[in-house]
Amino acid sequence: MLPALVGCAAPPVVTALRSAPPPDLPPRAELRHLPFFAQADTLCGPAVLASLLAAAGRPQTLQSLVAEVYLPGRAGTLQAEMLAGARRHGLLAVELEPALAAALREVAAGWPVAVLLNLALPIWPRWHYAVLVGYDLPAGRVWLHSGTQARSPWSLETFEYTWARSGHWAFVALAPGMLPASADEEALTRALLAGDGVAAPTDAADAWSAAAQRWPGRLLLWLGAGNAWLAAGRPRDATIAFEQATRRFDSAVAWNNLAQSRLQLGNREGAESAARKAVARAEASEPDWLDTARRTLQETRR
Repeated sequence: MLPALVGCAAPPVVTALRSAPPPDLPPRAELRHLPFFAQADTLCGPAVLASLLAAAGRPQTLQSLVAEVYLPGRAGTLQAEMLAGARRHGLLAVELEPALAAALREVAAGWPVAVLLNLALPIWPRWHYAVLVGYDLPAGRVWLHSGTQARSPWSLETFEYTWARSGHWAFVALAPGMLPASADEEALTRALLAGDGVAAPTDAADAWSAAAQRWPGRLLLWLGAGNAWLAAGRPRDATIAFEQATRRFDSAVAWNNLAQSRLQLGNREGAESAARKAVARAEASEPDWLDTARRTLQETRR
């Protein structure tokens, strides 16, 4: 269903995007084979989540997702539940920058985008989740999986007006190892941290590793990858990640974690060498890690 057009003037962001699109944004893109789940208004959250899970290779029935994320008392699904639902099934759920160009970039990269719309008025909202599956900038159109309609055509202006009422809230949910096209390092790190302890350890490790490869100059990402591989019971992969960290950063925590992973591999000589460097670094400038580094060094000598 298309909401009524809100006013005759195009939002400035739409005018700017159509007249001077970013050079990295194709003029049109569409995901023609994205699964569609028709639903009543109040079940739009589970239906949208079902589409994203299926697209990422983690299909679930609509009925099972209703049981997971639908809140009968609220007759709908909260944004936090949408993100948590994707993460429970091993996907990397990342909130996007609240901008039209960011959402379109994800579609151009091949990723469906869950969007939250208000089909009524700001003071009397009618919230509705949909999936952005395509756009055509020259024609001024987008396509949504929405309600009971697959590939429902909307004008860019109508979409922008109704989406803006939610603060342009949107997210993508990607298979482990895949990364969003538009999300920055900070947003991705928040998503990775939120997924720890929720997704399976190997899924989390794949996600952390992919992020570290994209931003190799971020210590936290290498540490996250190494720790996730340790949690997955794969100390060899953890050691590779921690070695990458120590090559780039003289960090007490990186040296300490490398010592621990080498210990798990039975490499006591290498573990002691790393632990000595952890102690030296902690003594020099990272005193909070000194006790931990000393305990690790003692372990290497047992």
